[in-house]
Amino acid sequence: MKIHILDDWFDTLRSLPSFAALANHEITVWNDHVQDTAQLAERLQDAEGLVLFRERTQITGELLAALPKLRLISQRSVYPHVDVTACTEQNVLLSSNMHSDTPSIAASELTFALILASARQIPQQMNSLKAGHWQMGVGQTLSGRVLGLYGYGRIARQVAKYAQAFGMKTVWWGSEAGRARAKSDGKNVASSRADFFGNSDFVSLHVRLKPETKNIISADDLTGMKPSATFVNTSRSGLIVAGALGQALTAGRPGRLALDVFDVEPMTDANDVIVNHPSVIATPHIGYVTEDELDLQFSDIYAQINAYAEGKPIHMANPEVWDAK
Repeated sequence: MKIHILDDWFDTLRSLPSFAALANHEITVWNDHVQDTAQLAERLQDAEGLVLFRERTQITGELLAALPKLRLISQRSVYPHVDVTACTEQNVLLSSNMHSDTPSIAASELTFALILASARQIPQQMNSLKAGHWQMGVGQTLSGRVLGLYGYGRIARQVAKYAQAFGMKTVWWGSEAGRARAKSDGKNVASSRADFFGNSDFVSLHVRLKPETKNIISADDLTGMKPSATFVNTSRSGLIVAGALGQALTAGRPGRLALDVFDVEPMTDANDVIVNHPSVIATPHIGYVTEDELDLQFSDIYAQINAYAEGKPIHMANPEVWDAK
């Protein structure tokens, strides 16, 4: 098959062991980001299979209609960036391994790195040192402090293990079903939503973005936190009501934000108010961006391509396309 891979910005994939799985295919790798439909359509005219690098490129109905040879899109995890209905209309199969049973170590590690960086003011202290001013403030010890984990999925549970190693107290919140699972596992679930936000020294959000989870975090939730607290989001920006982060910074509650995700990505506005706020630590959606994690993820993606080529597709999001064959 003629396979195109989008958005491999640092040309990483060719160097990973998993890339050998594509040996029987004709591969084109694109190292820049393009969203313009006409330009993408021109690039992908001969593509029979398309590999997506997470959510970096939106796959619209207009684009799909301009790609008559395309038969398969292979990716991993959720797909809010893909018009699945249009895929079906254009007879394009979408395969996506949801990896619900696989721990996401990279995202969990970054989450805890942000917690540490916020507690010890690492970016701010570095900037102070480089400016010749020595120390700029006093940090926080994690041991004995309360980490509130919103969501009871695999990433949150992994973060909880790190927190335990640092001597933190963990409290949980989330959907009714998530809270029920946490309670059945003997976890400490907050008595109320207000208590969860109000009593946590750090709140870390770990929820998949779906229609029912969009805007689940409000300005009231954030401003109900302590002035000394930190809110961490390595999940998705759309989980938070638009404008709520700005309101929180204005109110000074919580006192700090640690963010890896943004409303617009790639975030390239050097003057963005949130990114440049002195109380914000921000990273450019690097939660999953490690060699190890990418090798794991793309092993799944390539396996989907080979399964399709062998006539036995797996992880089908719109199986009716294959059934129609």
